[in-house]
Amino acid sequence: MNDQALVPSDKRHRFPPEIIAYAVWRYFRFALRYRDVEELLAERGVIVTYETVRRWCRKFGQTYANGLRRHRPRPGDKWHLDEVFISINGEQHYLWRAVDQDGQVLDILVQPRRDAATARRFFRKLLKGLPYVPRVVVTDKLASYGAAKRDVLPSVEHRRHKGLNNRAENSHQPTRERERRMAWACPAVPRGLRADRQPLPPAPPPPDRRSLSPDENGTLRHLAGGHRHPGHGLIPGGFSQAAACLRSPRRCSPPS
Repeated sequence: MNDQALVPSDKRHRFPPEIIAYAVWRYFRFALRYRDVEELLAERGVIVTYETVRRWCRKFGQTYANGLRRHRPRPGDKWHLDEVFISINGEQHYLWRAVDQDGQVLDILVQPRRDAATARRFFRKLLKGLPYVPRVVVTDKLASYGAAKRDVLPSVEHRRHKGLNNRAENSHQPTRERERRMAWACPAVPRGLRADRQPLPPAPPPPDRRSLSPDENGTLRHLAGGHRHPGHGLIPGGFSQAAACLRSPRRCSPPS
């Protein structure tokens, strides 16, 4: 991050370019949320909002990526290609990704389909600006790869086997991690509330077993016995939970 060519101009920005570069680098490198970056900066005495971090990432993220791509070493000659579905605004898309034998990401492509035309477009994007062609291309058994490879790279060896493409499949883990973090950022339903945010009714108090009939006592013992944990006997509050089930069956979850 010390390359001056990668640091944006601080014109019309409140904070110096080093802070902007640090925030953007943190967000993309460690799959953090905008609020996480906001807290990290606040811990260092830089007070910004998560919305400011989001604008910095949208404005300077691609600039940093292009600069780092220009300074990276020559990729390997063995390419692993794979695609994975992602959801964008509720619609399913496919994220195409290519890595070399060392796990370095060569390029990505997001498209709504995974047909032969999209595969050809991805191959041409990978070859753009490269002074060489790969020695081996490893993919899964998707037929689109074979059709695109015959048109764009006819002289390159093509290996199609799911077990050989673990390198590309493992490269999707950061994407899945970011999806999980984005899901955590969504407002969750508070504990004790339903999805419609209506409070649950309070649990009925446990009944006095002396006031129950023999049949009700037998039912209570049967329900309490269903809440046993292997090796630990009755769980704490077993009879209370069973009594609540007896009074209100809808509140009783089936024993696991």
